[in-house]
Amino acid sequence: PAETTDQWRELDLDLEMASRGFMRLDAPGPREEAGMIALMLREGLETEGRTAALITPDRQLARRVAGELKRWDILIDDSAGIPLPNSPAGLFLRLTAQMVADKLSPVSLLSVLKHPLCAGGQAVGEFRRMVRLLEEKTLRGPRPVGGCDGMALAVTENADLKDWWAGLADIIAPFEQVMAQAEASFEELLISHVEMAERLCATSDRAGAARLWQGDAGEEAAKLIEGLHQAAPTLPHLKPESYPALLEVFMSGLTVRPKYGQHPRLNIWSPLEARLQHTDLVILAGLNEGTWPPEPQPDPWMSRPMRADFGLPSLERKIGLSAHDFVQAASGAKVVLTRAEKVEGTPTVKSRWLSRLDAIAPHMAKMSDMSHWLDWYSALDRPDRKVDITPPKPTPPVTVRPRQLSVTRIEKWMQDPYSIYARHILKLAPLDPLDADPGAADKGTIIHDALDKFMTEYPEFLPDDAVARLLDIGQEKFKKHLDRPQVRAFWWPRFVQVAEWFVNHEKTLRLSSKTVATEVSARQTFDLPGGVFTLTAKADRIDLLADDSYSIIDYKTGQSPTARKLHAGYAPQLPLEGLMAASGNFKGLAAAPVSDLSYWQLKGGALVAKITTFNSTSRTKMDVEAVISAAHDGLVRLVTSFDMPETPYLNNPRPDNLGYGEYDHLARTKEWQGNDLSESEPALAKGEETS
Repeated sequence: PAETTDQWRELDLDLEMASRGFMRLDAPGPREEAGMIALMLREGLETEGRTAALITPDRQLARRVAGELKRWDILIDDSAGIPLPNSPAGLFLRLTAQMVADKLSPVSLLSVLKHPLCAGGQAVGEFRRMVRLLEEKTLRGPRPVGGCDGMALAVTENADLKDWWAGLADIIAPFEQVMAQAEASFEELLISHVEMAERLCATSDRAGAARLWQGDAGEEAAKLIEGLHQAAPTLPHLKPESYPALLEVFMSGLTVRPKYGQHPRLNIWSPLEARLQHTDLVILAGLNEGTWPPEPQPDPWMSRPMRADFGLPSLERKIGLSAHDFVQAASGAKVVLTRAEKVEGTPTVKSRWLSRLDAIAPHMAKMSDMSHWLDWYSALDRPDRKVDITPPKPTPPVTVRPRQLSVTRIEKWMQDPYSIYARHILKLAPLDPLDADPGAADKGTIIHDALDKFMTEYPEFLPDDAVARLLDIGQEKFKKHLDRPQVRAFWWPRFVQVAEWFVNHEKTLRLSSKTVATEVSARQTFDLPGGVFTLTAKADRIDLLADDSYSIIDYKTGQSPTARKLHAGYAPQLPLEGLMAASGNFKGLAAAPVSDLSYWQLKGGALVAKITTFNSTSRTKMDVEAVISAAHDGLVRLVTSFDMPETPYLNNPRPDNLGYGEYDHLARTKEWQGNDLSESEPALAKGEETS
């Protein structure tokens, strides 16, 4: 009894004899604990006929151990089985219900389409190819309009996807229609859901029912569905959006236990199941407070005195039973006790069973050196030798290097040559996130499109309701994003401010200049020693000033370049567009001098807009012709430098100028950044400085 524990030290016991075959292992964390347990179980199989068991109430630890054993192709028999909701059939049923409830959101839709059971009545390989195409072309980036109709609208531009999705929509639409009702019977929901799931599981040569209900998990799921069919008439009508959660509730508590295929000499048991079992090696794991013994769960209905008055056992009785299970399991011939010192970074408290053992037999914690298990486990994934990663310095043949770039890519070329190599030579483009929120680039595109359409419709005279007309155009451009809360709450109110400012500014500006082009393209070639190089551009706006010179205007929703960057050549976009305008390379525009470069920062908020102008009369006192000439010389030097076979495409050679590069992960930047080997080649830096 607890009252006599202070007298345990006075007992005349042969502790050395009693603790023979008893070992203790404290692991740094759950991963290491699971790995070392797996190694011990694997080592036990080296002796023919030897059996071993892991006994723990920690189901997460049990799954970790089972996962670690798979590296040796060992399937261990876990008496707890697999929860039906996590089995292939159960998971597929849950995912399909949630997919329709979420109106085919990208994540929910792909979770179903990429499930191993899903084939949509087609050959599996072809179905997987089309799913990847759908993900790349449609589901990456901002979310399409929900439902089958919304997806059909999103894939209209791709003929292959359009036909393929039409077949898939025929499968999903009946259940979607039931889920769209205000209320539905559980029976109607269940029948339409199961029909959809079976049709999605079908392949070109096998029925969906045969695939969905196969194996132990399929049999358990089929029993559940059959039981629900029988009980469905007695269930009340419900809101369809509650159906996925209700189905999961019905599944919870059901377990799939494989009938065969597990290892005959290894087992995972809970303390209760281990009471009447015996093995040669017993591993008691998860010996931390809160796990073994578990914390007593409070009774939501009766207090402790009330339980005593009713003659019910106390909540602490389970702790006594847990102690009994521990003692019984620890009485084997060879026993290993394990625990994790930290879980998710938080220090743990060792189980009271271990504390009692340490109190009565302190030598037991030190009597066996178990550190070699941790060393062995760490060595499993440790490479034989460490290889220092050097920064990538690709030098592709000159014949495959790009001979045409836009003015915006020239700036990127100067900042991060590796991105040009990856995008234009390797033809790799970063994937947008799934279900991505509209970003700064989307905001800029929307505002650019709205202003371009407004200027195209009213090139000379503004209507009396110019602000209202611009807002109507903006509403049209924002339409597909206005279902996003942040767009409606932040972007649209700021666009309203920008529209009012833009119209007022335009009224004043048109008194002294005339807009001659918006969103106009240009193309100019340069005959260089390495071959012809083509520069392309699309200017947001070009105005003709009173002195018959051009003003090149760039709309910015982000930060505008500084005069220092423009002078140094780090912001070559407008100077190069000025070069092309002065040469008469913009469509529909004659050659004329360029006397003004302007950035219109259209942000909304406290500072609605800010115009940064570079010309001879502005605060910067900039010689625009000189800046354009320097940009031309810098471009020639840059292209000529990369026409030399030995010039490498370095990754972000000046992080202070760029910061984060979109191809840093491909260049494995974090593996070499800061190393002595990461010094940049001087050739590119020299080319940049002169540009």
